[in-house]
Amino acid sequence: QVQLVESGGGLVQAGASLRLSCVASGRTFSTYAMGWFRQAPGKEREFVAAQKWARGSIYYTYYDDSVRGRFTISRDNAKNTVLLQMNSLKPEDTAVYYCAADPKGRGTRWDYEYDYWGQGTQVTVSS
Repeated sequence: QVQLVESGGGLVQAGASLRLSCVASGRTFSTYAMGWFRQAPGKEREFVAAQKWARGSIYYTYYDDSVRGRFTISRDNAKNTVLLQMNSLKPEDTAVYYCAADPKGRGTRWDYEYDYWGQGTQVTVSS
C-alpha cells in the first residue's frame, strides 16, 4: 500500500508561482511513475505532468500542452517526494491538484493507470 500526502496549495494572483509537494510511502519509490492531475469545478480530472523512471538516475518527464514551459515536475528519491513547480500561474490553473503513483512505472496521462492517489490540494489563482 502506498500513501500519498500533498501540500503546498494556496491562493495566489495571476503570474505568481507555487510549489506543490507530494510525499509517498513505499520502499521502491524511485521506480514508481509519479503523476500530477487536477480537477476544476464542474470539469473532469485532467493530466498535468508525469515522470517515469528510465534507467539509473534518468527519468522521462511529460507535460500537458496547457502547462508545458510553465510547470516542472521533479523528485527527490531520498525524501520519497515528488514536486510540481508552477510558474506564471493563470486563473485557468485553478483546481484541486492530485498526486498519483503508478508502481508499474508506466507514467502515462491516463488516470486509470495510477493505483494510488493523494487527497488533493487546492490551488486558486485570482485574476
